[in-house]
Amino acid sequence: MAGTPGTADAPGAPDPDAVVRGARLAVDVGSVRVGLAASDPDGLVATPVDTLPRDTRPPAPGALPSDVATIVAEVADRFAAAVYVGLPKHLSGTEGSAAQAARAYAGALAQAVAPVPVRLVDERMSTVSAHQALHASGRSGRRHRAVVDQAAAVVILQTALDAERSSGRRPGERVTATRPERPEGERPGGPQEDGRAGHTEGTTE
Repeated sequence: MAGTPGTADAPGAPDPDAVVRGARLAVDVGSVRVGLAASDPDGLVATPVDTLPRDTRPPAPGALPSDVATIVAEVADRFAAAVYVGLPKHLSGTEGSAAQAARAYAGALAQAVAPVPVRLVDERMSTVSAHQALHASGRSGRRHRAVVDQAAAVVILQTALDAERSSGRRPGERVTATRPERPEGERPGGPQEDGRAGHTEGTTE
């Protein structure tokens, strides 16, 4: 699908918010599990992919956490054009610790999948919608835990796909890749110039 022409970041540069053909992935970030969903190249339907255990162990030098590495592989295998990460705001629209954790995760993921763009999208009701869909499908509550994260990722992705079709633009906030950490003595200008995880720009939709 062609995106609506708009103002790019620099003269002659591609419009970073334009929709281009290619599979999209969505990630539902939890403290214990990470849900993953994907779309077809035309961005018509979101389908569940997997529920990954969240790998919070310090990675070996040059390595990625196992959940991030799996997402990177899915991006490559599907030739993904964009990755959406759910931003769990409060119903009031404010952000708490879960949103900050999602921002940090999105920043690290953007670094790992670059130049594929990563965007944060509002997911306030995704888990509720996922539970409702699982109940409607006849799945018992006891069996929800294994799949609710990927079901939430499906809700996140389908919402983003619908927004793409209605506006011709990528929804959400663009995420700037997190810069790798360096020792204090090697950071130019001291610790205040250290990279910020999950820095975003643009507008939230």
